[in-house]
Amino acid sequence: MTTNLPRRAGIGLKPVHYHEILEHRPDIGWFEIHPENYLCDGGPPHRYLEAVAAHYPISFHGVGMSLGSAEGVCKTHIKAIRQLCDRYQPAQFSEHLAWSRNDSRFLNDLLPLPYTIETLKVVTTNIQQVQDALQRQIFIENPSSYIDFKHSDYSEPEFLNLLARQTGCGLLLDINNVYVSACNNGFDPYRYIDSVDTTHVGELHLAGHRIESLPNGQKLRLDDHGSEISKPVWQLYKHVHTRLAAHLPVLVEWDNNIPPLATLLAEATKADRLQQGHCNS
Repeated sequence: MTTNLPRRAGIGLKPVHYHEILEHRPDIGWFEIHPENYLCDGGPPHRYLEAVAAHYPISFHGVGMSLGSAEGVCKTHIKAIRQLCDRYQPAQFSEHLAWSRNDSRFLNDLLPLPYTIETLKVVTTNIQQVQDALQRQIFIENPSSYIDFKHSDYSEPEFLNLLARQTGCGLLLDINNVYVSACNNGFDPYRYIDSVDTTHVGELHLAGHRIESLPNGQKLRLDDHGSEISKPVWQLYKHVHTRLAAHLPVLVEWDNNIPPLATLLAEATKADRLQQGHCNS
């Protein structure tokens, strides 16, 4: 899978770190942003993003395209994202396998999809529309899930593999999401990884999650991106590299309880070293 990002770790670009990044120029491979945070015409967000983009590759990770919407993708949103892509020329663009729009109303969540033949047709059409509009390949991220649908025609890896083959999109393999979903829904995360066609994978994500206790005593893992990466996720990350033909860009996600920049850089350094096979978790 071709990727235009450096094949090393990156982190999310957070406003709290703008000044430190520009002053010290840390040794990091790239930065990711959510383009929906930059749909304004100007102001401080663009001023800082332009300054950072002058020194580092930037990846756009969308959260509002709603690729699973049966009513199709919002043309106004696509147009706004296309204008932002034209302005910044991001090295990569990715989105989620989810839906967040119904009857022209946007919901502040990434909602899951049943993996059916009908859903495959809908998502395939929407991905092709987005790729045509942006004139670029996009990468699709596997979601975190908390409950299974009663009926699906495909497993999640089968569905992702089919999407990539039918649309030419790439896959963004979120390893924390795999682990969270596996724990919540009772499947083997290693078998999941082994079922993904890694020739389509062009990016990896790592993140922290938290554990909540339910009234019935069961444990629920929540993909909150608010803590350091857990040991089981690091172990699964190492397993992924037994199946990859080459190093890949890998993002350390941390969107809540944002720590000092040094903490993020340390997690990114660990991700790089593990990928290179130079340290043990």
